[in-house]
Amino acid sequence: MEPQWDDLRVFLAVAREESLSGAGRVLRLDPATVGRRIARLEAALEVPLFVKSPQGYALSAAGERLLSHSESAEQAMRAGLDALRGPSERLSGTFRIGAPDGCANYLLPQVCAAIGAENPDLDIQIVALPRVVNLSRREADMAVTVSPPTAGQLLVQKITDYHLHLVGSEDWLEALGPVEGPGDLKGVRMIGYIPEMIFDAELDYLAELGLGRIPLASNSVPVQLRLAEQGAGLCVAHDFALPSHGGLVKLLADQIGFRRAFYLVRHQGDQRSARLNRLAAQVSEGLRDEVARLEALT
Repeated sequence: MEPQWDDLRVFLAVAREESLSGAGRVLRLDPATVGRRIARLEAALEVPLFVKSPQGYALSAAGERLLSHSESAEQAMRAGLDALRGPSERLSGTFRIGAPDGCANYLLPQVCAAIGAENPDLDIQIVALPRVVNLSRREADMAVTVSPPTAGQLLVQKITDYHLHLVGSEDWLEALGPVEGPGDLKGVRMIGYIPEMIFDAELDYLAELGLGRIPLASNSVPVQLRLAEQGAGLCVAHDFALPSHGGLVKLLADQIGFRRAFYLVRHQGDQRSARLNRLAAQVSEGLRDEVARLEALT
């Protein structure tokens, strides 16, 4: 019995979700059906593809070898479907993009709304996560990151630089009194990330300032900015987020500032898809324009 492509699709879903139930949700199949399909594929290949444990389904050595070939087949299938659709001015299907929550909250809504308006048959999903999006598990078709990944078969493209500054509410800063330089920040109440939840060293701004204690912390950028609006302390904010928080003002902007960059990350094989190439170009251009527009307002 020869393996069937549809069984490889089920194999990929189980490998990414690490469970029959998770794969079933993705494929819209009941877990029992997923289990039978995996058993059929293992029987056809005459080798076990998964090791079952209390933690779920982990790939066996044979499953690891099959994974990259199955992903290549998946990418080839997508490219083939794109070719059959032929050139079109409008995009269709479902597109999922993952991003850290600062980008997802303050930039991607405008960018994706514009792309959706031009492509009414395109379904766009934004995955806002306070961590790196896992492309190997197909959590998204592409992801925005704050540093370029160095591992995996990925296509990485720098989108744009962006800037951050210390901010606080006007009333709180007035009550704080004069702050003339970074040395005056010691003992000032700070708002930042939960230290053990900083998923990228590029986000550890307060450590760069030599400020160890963080009395108020959240893994969410909007929550940090809302805390600052409440007069709870100072936080480091993206300049592009400030137009959405009119009560916040910069402090020591001429002395303290951070420059970071956004990168667009995709599966290397996806560059064969004309559809994803077009979407990548539109997302990159939209993010560059939106960062420039919003930063000019601050």
